Amino acid sequence: MLQVGLSLPRSPGAAAAAFPMAEPAAGEDSGTGPEVLGSSPVTIVVTSEADTWDIDTSPSPGRGQFVDWDKMPEAREAAPMPRDVLGRPPKELKRLAREGCWAGSHAGRARLYPRLIQQVSCRLVTPDALVYRDVAARLFGKRSVSSHPLPEFLEGCPVPTYCLNPHGVTALKKILICVGALFPDITHGPLLPALAALLLHYSQDEAQCFESLSRLIASNAPHAAYVDQSFLAHQASCMTFGDLANKHCPAAHRLIAGAADNVLEVYSEWLWWLFPGLPFAYAVRVLDVFLLEGQKVLYRIALALLKLFRLSVGPAGLQGSDVKAELRAFVTNVAQHVTVDKLLERAFGIRLFSRKEIWLLQMANRKALVERGITVVQRRPSFHLAVDMQNFSSSTVTAQEMRLVWSWIPERFSLFPPLLLFSTSQDGCSLQRFYTCCEGYEPTVLLIKTTEGEVCGAFLSSDWSERKKSGATSGFFGTGECFVFTVRPEAERYEWVLIQKPELAKAVPRSRQRSPSPAPESPPGSSRDSRGSSPNHLAVPSPQRRGRLSPFLAVRHFLLPSKTASMFMSGSRDGIVIGGGGGQALSLDASLLRGHTERCETFDNPPLCQENFQVQLLEVWGFQSA
Repeated sequence: MLQVGLSLPRSPGAAAAAFPMAEPAAGEDSGTGPEVLGSSPVTIVVTSEADTWDIDTSPSPGRGQFVDWDKMPEAREAAPMPRDVLGRPPKELKRLAREGCWAGSHAGRARLYPRLIQQVSCRLVTPDALVYRDVAARLFGKRSVSSHPLPEFLEGCPVPTYCLNPHGVTALKKILICVGALFPDITHGPLLPALAALLLHYSQDEAQCFESLSRLIASNAPHAAYVDQSFLAHQASCMTFGDLANKHCPAAHRLIAGAADNVLEVYSEWLWWLFPGLPFAYAVRVLDVFLLEGQKVLYRIALALLKLFRLSVGPAGLQGSDVKAELRAFVTNVAQHVTVDKLLERAFGIRLFSRKEIWLLQMANRKALVERGITVVQRRPSFHLAVDMQNFSSSTVTAQEMRLVWSWIPERFSLFPPLLLFSTSQDGCSLQRFYTCCEGYEPTVLLIKTTEGEVCGAFLSSDWSERKKSGATSGFFGTGECFVFTVRPEAERYEWVLIQKPELAKAVPRSRQRSPSPAPESPPGSSRDSRGSSPNHLAVPSPQRRGRLSPFLAVRHFLLPSKTASMFMSGSRDGIVIGGGGGQALSLDASLLRGHTERCETFDNPPLCQENFQVQLLEVWGFQSA
C-alpha cells in the first residue's frame, strides 16, 4: 500500500443549477461538517492488478440499493456465466461479453464489473474508494443542509438516471461532483454521467462506483482511451465517427448530407445515440463490451444504428425533416426495429480499421481542430466549426453540390473552407500552369465540367509535386484516401477498391510497420524519406507545410493483390491520370481540353461521364487554413 499526499482544488466548479442533497442512508458516514478543500492531505491507495476471482451470480445484500426495481428490466434467460470467467483468455472473454453472457444475472454483473475494471491499466496514482469517502465527507458534510453545483465539465451534457431511485440519483450527483474535485483537468466529459449512472446500478456503494469510474478516466492503455476529457478530444472523436460513417455507411451518409446543412453537427450527436439515447437494456449490453474493448465498441454500435436508421427511412427520404430529431427518435425506439442481440451482431460485422489506425485518425483530426484554434482547456466552441458554403462561388458546381462533395472528404479537411487554386477560365488551358498553381497544396479537389454539361471529379490526397520523384518516368503516387466521383447527372462516389472490398488485401503485419505513435513535427527544411513523409502522422492543411505528414491509408500498410489496385494519381508533361489498372478513371491531355474516362481497377468505377469528352471548365480547389 502506498500513501500519497494530494491537495484538492478548493471548488469542484459550478454549472448553472444546483441541487440539494438527500439525507444519508443508514450506515453511511455523512461527515462532521464541511471543510475547506486542500486543507489536509488525502490518502490514496494504490492496489496491485486484480487476481482471478470466481464469480458468484447468486443475489446478495447491499447491491441494487440505488435501483428502482419496478423500472429495471428483468434479466433475460441466458447461458450461465462461467464461475472462472476472469480466468478466460481475453479473446474468449470478449466473445462471452458480445454474446450477452452477463445479461442473465444482475448479481453476476454486480460482481463482475468492478473486477473487470480492476484489470484496466491506469495511472499509478488513481483516486479510489477510500479517497472518495474522505473527499465526500469533506465536500458534503451533513448533506441535509448542503447544496452543491454540478462541475462545469458537465455543462450542456445530459445526465441520464435510467432505473435509479431518488437515493441513486443523489448518489450519482455526488460521484460526479467528486470527479470534478479530483480530476480538475477534465473540461468536457459527455460520456461520464451515463457511465457513472450505469455502473451505479451494479455497485455496492457510491465509493465502489466512483473507484470504477476513476479507473476508466485514468486509463493509460495505449490507443485505448475510455473517456474523452476535453472538448478538443470529444470533437476529434465526432470527426472520426464522421470519417468512419463516410466509409462504412455511404447510403446513410448520402441521406444525411442531402437533408442537413451541417453533416458534422449531426455526427456530433453520435455519442448521444448510445448514452442516453438507447434504452437501459441496450445501453448496459453496450457497457458489457465497452469495459473490455474501449471506445472502438462505441463507434461500432453507432455505425450499426446509422445503417439501421437508413433502412428505416422510406423511399421519400428526409425532405423537410429535422435529421437530428429523426435520429434521436429512431434510437429511443430502437427496440421496435431490432433486438439488442441483432444490433450487436450487426455492429461486430462491420470491418473497422484497427484500434491503432482509428487512434491515428483521431490524432489527425485533433491536429486539424488545433489549426482551427480549439484548445485542450476550451469547454465549448467559440465559433461554428462547419464550413459556410453560402458565399461559395464556382462556375462548375453549385454551393449545394459542393456541400455534398465536402461531406465526402475526410473530416479533418472539411473543417477548412475551399480555396480556388486553378481554373481554366482564369488561368488558361495550360498543364504547366496547372502544376504551378496546385503544387504546395495537399489535398486537392479536381472538378471537371464537360461540354455536355456533365460534372465529375476526384479528391486527390497528395501534392502534385510528388510526380517529380518518378524522374523521367510517369509513376503513380497518392494514398487510399483518394476517390473519384460524379456530380451531374447523378451524384456518386467511388472509393479505393480496398475500402469497398477489404477482403482483397490484408494489413501488413505489425513487425513490418512502424507504430503510429505521436512524433514531433520535423523542423522546416528537414529531409523526407523516399516515400515523401513520416509514417507517424496524417496530413492536415498547413499554409507553411512544415513537417509534412503522410496521409492515412498509405499503400505500404497493405499487402496488395496487384500494383494495379493502387494507381491513384499520376502526372507528366503529357497529361494527368487518375486511377489505373485495366483502364483510367480520368485522364486529361496536356491542353486540358480533351479527356477520357473508363472503368479502372483502383476505384472499380464505371465511366464518370461520356467516355471521350471535351472539357468546358476545369477547377482545382484546395483548403484554406485558418
